[in-house]
Amino acid sequence: MMDLTEAKAAARKAAFARRKAAFEMACKAQAGYLSEILAGHRGVPLAGFMPIRTEIDPLAAMEEAAAHGPVGVPVIQGAGQALKFARWEPDCDLVEGPFKAMIPATLQYFEPEILIVPLVAFDRNGGRLGYGGGFYDRSLEGLRAKRATLAIGFAFAAQEAENLPLEATDQPLDMIVTERGIITV
Repeated sequence: MMDLTEAKAAARKAAFARRKAAFEMACKAQAGYLSEILAGHRGVPLAGFMPIRTEIDPLAAMEEAAAHGPVGVPVIQGAGQALKFARWEPDCDLVEGPFKAMIPATLQYFEPEILIVPLVAFDRNGGRLGYGGGFYDRSLEGLRAKRATLAIGFAFAAQEAENLPLEATDQPLDMIVTERGIITV
């Protein structure tokens, strides 16, 4: 029988393959449903992410949101630490951060109330399988201890899975948005 670490590794491997296939078929309008959700939260401080490798691209929705309020992106502080979120604006100067994700050249940190969360796999119960560093789990735990924080998983529909191997420290998503629709938890 597989232990939790092996089960997570197997689930990630399968999900990466599904995500790669979805990425190769993706169209430019992949953030349409995300824009629809964010339109209902105009002006609320939020953080998205700069897509890397085969991640779904939230930038169009982030650009729309930036016209109405603060938008940021995650900045990794180090292993075992929560993320910090730096103010981002369309066309701002960017530099390469850890894991080759781009971050603003000038770091102006703030605390978002909405997080658009990248992931490897998700389930319809709000379960999320990330990359294994625990950055978003620690970040959501800290933010949620201070105020209500909405966690929106953003992924290709093909990244959906059943029976994800989860731990008690895994922070749940409040909803999942894909290129095909919105899944409420």
